[in-house]
Amino acid sequence: MFVRAAGDGEWRLEVWAQPGARRNELVGVRDGRLKIRLCAPAVENKANQALVLFVAALLGLKRSQVSLAAGQTSRRKTLRVLAEKEPTWPDVQEDGADGQPPT
Repeated sequence: MFVRAAGDGEWRLEVWAQPGARRNELVGVRDGRLKIRLCAPAVENKANQALVLFVAALLGLKRSQVSLAAGQTSRRKTLRVLAEKEPTWPDVQEDGADGQPPT
């Protein structure tokens, strides 16, 4: 699972980020991490900022409730999610061998 509790009102969300995509989208799960494509480039922290905004919107949270905890320069990132009650996590499946969700 790509999410784990980290204390009262705090969760860690494991993400695989793919910057430079055509659009921002949730793809599935890769290596136990939530795979997200981002149209922002991987320069000057733009992809990290886009990731935080995308995940906050995906979970229905404020931008201030989601932050990058680890993986500043890696595709493998850990986000810190703060919320009074547990967010509704996306229901996604493991990617197929071609990088596409299984059918």
